[in-house]
Amino acid sequence: MMANTTTKEARASVKYTRMAPNKIRFVLNQIRGVRVEEARRILLFSKKTAAHDIAKVLDAAVANAETVLNAQPDTLFVSRAWADEGPTLRRFMPRAQGRAYRIRKRTSHITICVESRES
Repeated sequence: MMANTTTKEARASVKYTRMAPNKIRFVLNQIRGVRVEEARRILLFSKKTAAHDIAKVLDAAVANAETVLNAQPDTLFVSRAWADEGPTLRRFMPRAQGRAYRIRKRTSHITICVESRES
């Protein structure tokens, strides 16, 4: 039988990040379900460009948990993290023989939820 645990959750998000959602989701999959200290370490040593933006959102979520929920940072872990697709900027690149190819510059919305479990 499990002990009675109370769960609290804080959330932070950033919108219109100039990066494709699939590139961001690759990094989010690495930190989902991990304690905050370990997630910060993973993001610090990641070579992916998305790790910098995700680290900022993670820090904001931890700050929200500290102020709103009065949670201790060492009890927090990443409970949910996702990246939704934002609006796509459409640009055109000139090609041979007067043609124009469409260039799609994708944006995304990043959301991270941190949760505190105290037994």
